[in-house]
Amino acid sequence: MDAQRSDYDTFTTGTDRCLATTHEVINQPPVLQDYNLFEQDTALREAASREGADWAREELNRYGAMTGTAEMIHRGFEANRFKPVFHSHDRFGHRIDAVEFHPSYHDLMRTGLEHGLHSSPWTRSGNGAHVARAAKYYMHSQVEAAHCCPITMTFAAIPTIRHQASLAQIWETRILANRYDPANKPDSQKDAVTIGMAMTEKQGGSDVRANTTKAFAIGKEGPGEAYELVGHKWFMSAPMCDAFLVLAQSRGGLSCFLMPRWRPDGSKNPCQLQRLKDKMGNVANASGEAELRGALAWMVGEEGRGVPTIIEMVALTRFDCMIGSAAGMRQAIAQASHHARHRSAFGHKLADQPLMQNVLADLAIESEAALAFTMRMARALDHQDQEHERLLTRLATPVGKYWICKRSPNLAYEAMECIGGNGVMEDSIMPRLFRESPVNAIWEGSGNIQCLDTLRAMHKAPETLDAFLSEVSLARGADARFDRFLDHLQKDTGDLSDAEYRARNLVDRMALALQAALLLQHSDQAVADAFCATRLTPHGGLNFGNLPAGTDAKAILKRATPVVD
Repeated sequence: MDAQRSDYDTFTTGTDRCLATTHEVINQPPVLQDYNLFEQDTALREAASREGADWAREELNRYGAMTGTAEMIHRGFEANRFKPVFHSHDRFGHRIDAVEFHPSYHDLMRTGLEHGLHSSPWTRSGNGAHVARAAKYYMHSQVEAAHCCPITMTFAAIPTIRHQASLAQIWETRILANRYDPANKPDSQKDAVTIGMAMTEKQGGSDVRANTTKAFAIGKEGPGEAYELVGHKWFMSAPMCDAFLVLAQSRGGLSCFLMPRWRPDGSKNPCQLQRLKDKMGNVANASGEAELRGALAWMVGEEGRGVPTIIEMVALTRFDCMIGSAAGMRQAIAQASHHARHRSAFGHKLADQPLMQNVLADLAIESEAALAFTMRMARALDHQDQEHERLLTRLATPVGKYWICKRSPNLAYEAMECIGGNGVMEDSIMPRLFRESPVNAIWEGSGNIQCLDTLRAMHKAPETLDAFLSEVSLARGADARFDRFLDHLQKDTGDLSDAEYRARNLVDRMALALQAALLLQHSDQAVADAFCATRLTPHGGLNFGNLPAGTDAKAILKRATPVVD
């Protein structure tokens, strides 16, 4: 008490009391930047090697170093701070349908495209090609997720466009070019282009068969022929792209078309933007509404088979939704664990306090399980010539898209809460991660659509379920809790008579079974044990932070926490 009184007397009688400086900034973590997103992510390094991309380790290490720089992270903030702006006309009154972006957005796009995030599995296919690309995309998306939308669609468009050899001959080389040209000019003047998508309409949404946009043949009808499209698109994804895959009703039914922004003669194609969507998340990327007033387009694939034609693109965009949501989880747990490693409260580091360890370790398990599922699917994409991998891809893609994307928002919120008040501030990345977290669950087909697609696969091709159960059964015998869980799942998938009503329950458990199987086979024992204890048993507790006593939370956190001082 006397010492405290002495300090007070010294302060009140000295000159310090007159200074503007009132305190020293202490007990605040350093900014999480200038670190390697690959080397500081144990689960990612292990998954890339395990699933076939060990050959790309040096390349991934360089990309991890680049995406962790302060400069790249700053670009992500800038691209979100300055939203895209739509200009329907120039100052002389010419219709231009241009979208203006901040230079940081273009820098991020250029980085992704120059490093082949849209092209590498197609230009150097083989063992680990999709895995290496997924690992890069996973790191890239942690910097800024919204601009990844046009990168994804450009990547995913290739299988669909290849349905029409005449169009692929014209477009494929430019789609796969590792360059970025954002100029609003005819594609004939470009050696690199991007591809978007325009499927949904106001009256139908996910029910694209309710589309009313009409396609009128200019001359001959059928695949590869020219049509004019008339109608309205409620969501045109990335409207600054050079061409779009579009669904419209031709005489033979709903068909797929490739619609460029410019006509071959250099005139503006009458695909006219009405406005940009005012989204709660994904703000750095533009999404728009468009009127098609006789827009020139070419039919892709068989007439009346528009959905099967474009579904190959959709399957890959759904896969990228898995990568993006897993990446958002990873960035959230990286931020939260980094904060807890540096921040003290009540006399101890947050990372050393038992309850905070429980919460953070639980978040880390969720993040690693999402990554394991995603990277396993990347390996399956690399081996579509193998029947098991093809069947597994068909069924597990909607399962993974549903589950991983749906788990992301609560993880983002919990990570924000671990950081506390600073996590709510807009100069932190956390609000952006939180706003972005529901987007992938809704984009490319919401949760119910994914569950129904899972059932559709099981009904139309029962062998997909056989492949799935064969895959998860590889972990049988590793954990009794897993074996019991899998027994119940196999029983319940044996009778699909009322499956639509209970589809979410089935798909939930299918996702958990595959995640558990992968962790039991490949991850750290502490991670796998905690996952089984909390996800496969009626352990109690629905929120994160319910790991049972005896869990090695320190070991789990050591795998997940980036070491940045």
